[in-house]
Amino acid sequence: MNRLNYNAKLVWLCFFTILLMFSNLLIGKNKHPFQIPIYDKFQVDSSASYEVQINQIISLMSLDEKIGQMTQVRHFDDINSNDVTDKFIGSVIHTQGPSPGEGAMGWQGKFKRLQSKALETRLGIPLLFAVDAIHGQNTYNGATIFPHNIGMGATHNPRLIEKSAAITALETQATGFNWTFSPCIAIPYNEKWGRVYEAYSESTDLTSKLVSASIRGYQGDLSAPHTVMATAKHFIGDGSTDYGKEGGEISLTMQEISQRLLPPYKQAVKEGVGSIMVSFSSLSGIPLHAHKELIMDTLKDAMGFDGIVVSDWKGYSRFGKNEIINAGVDLIMAVDGDLNIFQSGLKSAVKSGQVNQSRINDAVRRILRQKFRLGLFQNPFPDPSLVSHIGKSSHRLIAKQAVRESLVLLKHQGNVLPIKKDCKKIVVVGEHADNVGLQSGGWTLAWQGVSENYSRATSILEGIQKVAKGQVVYDPYAQYNHSDADVIIVVVGETPYAEFMGDITNGENKHQLTLSKKHQAYVSSSVNSESKVITILISGRPLIVSQQIEQSDAFIAAWLPGSEGDGVAEVLFGEYNFTGKLPHSWPKSFANFEGKYGPNFWDESNIPLFKYGYGLQY
Repeated sequence: MNRLNYNAKLVWLCFFTILLMFSNLLIGKNKHPFQIPIYDKFQVDSSASYEVQINQIISLMSLDEKIGQMTQVRHFDDINSNDVTDKFIGSVIHTQGPSPGEGAMGWQGKFKRLQSKALETRLGIPLLFAVDAIHGQNTYNGATIFPHNIGMGATHNPRLIEKSAAITALETQATGFNWTFSPCIAIPYNEKWGRVYEAYSESTDLTSKLVSASIRGYQGDLSAPHTVMATAKHFIGDGSTDYGKEGGEISLTMQEISQRLLPPYKQAVKEGVGSIMVSFSSLSGIPLHAHKELIMDTLKDAMGFDGIVVSDWKGYSRFGKNEIINAGVDLIMAVDGDLNIFQSGLKSAVKSGQVNQSRINDAVRRILRQKFRLGLFQNPFPDPSLVSHIGKSSHRLIAKQAVRESLVLLKHQGNVLPIKKDCKKIVVVGEHADNVGLQSGGWTLAWQGVSENYSRATSILEGIQKVAKGQVVYDPYAQYNHSDADVIIVVVGETPYAEFMGDITNGENKHQLTLSKKHQAYVSSSVNSESKVITILISGRPLIVSQQIEQSDAFIAAWLPGSEGDGVAEVLFGEYNFTGKLPHSWPKSFANFEGKYGPNFWDESNIPLFKYGYGLQY
């Protein structure tokens, strides 16, 4: 070997050895090679309390960096590859749109790359990653999907809600997120509202109990790698608008708001909820996004909330721009073209004195506080080892328990239940019986839900086929006569929807307060067969189904059970009894909706078919 070449190689080897040792030293000190330690670089005292460190960081920040922390964007079409560093983005949301990657590791990889960009900035402040994981990690195909909140409310079981939220948090972290926009703690007063299923109950007391459990489950030890920051939403009065309109006007008095709507938020603050999202609704003509009396004076000052007040979708451009910052909103969903509008608009407002610098500092302080509490400065990246927990059997067992406990038996006659496992012939009718997309509702894989099956989920029909020992015949469209059947199980319901798309607006969209004529015919044709008829209703809200209840030997409100449809079958066949109780009063007829609200237990003049808390057993 040439001596000169050997010496040159030896020099290069020594150089790379020293470089590797220096890199390892940095990795050991900073937990991750991409993270620049803001403490060492800017002499922030890491032994001081979070609050002292936060004040020190804020003192180092430029106005652009502060506004960046107040900015949330989507991970795809809102930003290009350099915006995280150039615009000092503080948080990222995943919602309707392209998947972040292939499989959970692909999702983690996308968010790791974005996080690495954030850590390359002058201050190296880590990103928050948010998602609407509202009944499981419902944006990921293969995750455990729990019943929607209306079903969880029917369980009246805080411990189960806490377990379900903890599982959701773990599977959410496993896909790269550290923040969920859940729980919804609205109190619905009208079934025409398209988000009734996102709320637990019309009862203030029950909602308060379940909110506490949910937040404990999501947040736990907030700095642990398997927990996420929770969001109580939507502050305040969504679900209590006139005629159930999404983003409508609230005509309740401030005293009624204080008595009926504020207690769950007080409970959320007591549990240390990390963020609260503002409502699209208005009160006395003032958008809640711009309602300083309720956000700044009531929520922050009087109730002592020290977390993040986050806007809803495009809240800045929709509700008065800088007016909402002055009202107390800290973090803006600057999506769908709002990024430059927000950042340039707020910067101009600060320079002109329209928005005080102290208001900006308060917002940034609240955002940094939650990043410290989440432990992101020490561990900014998701844990790859969590991926194996997504959708695992122990999680699905809890989801199946939630399905069983959510079922409400509204009618039972003739001892048709429980069904005998060895009966000769069972007929199952209705497309909802064998479609996990339909049984899961909105906010499942897509914003408006899906109408087909998805991975690793069990339909109600599959559950029946597992348990029954006799013949099971599936007639999805009730096309045949089944006079020889022992039992006909008719599964009917709503198609998936979310938000305003689910509002019932006097024929302006496809949703209605009754079953479709086709589904009404499923029930009536089955009754004519002279077999025993059990009707199962899949819906995100109580519907006017008095006639179908009358026609059936047994009638079950199954809500939107999620991925574990076999939980329904286990109760039908007597492996478990019914324990669910109505979380909402059940309407009798259209007369219940002649006013602003549907039937509610606090309005004794509006008499329902079934009262709040009703539910039978065998």
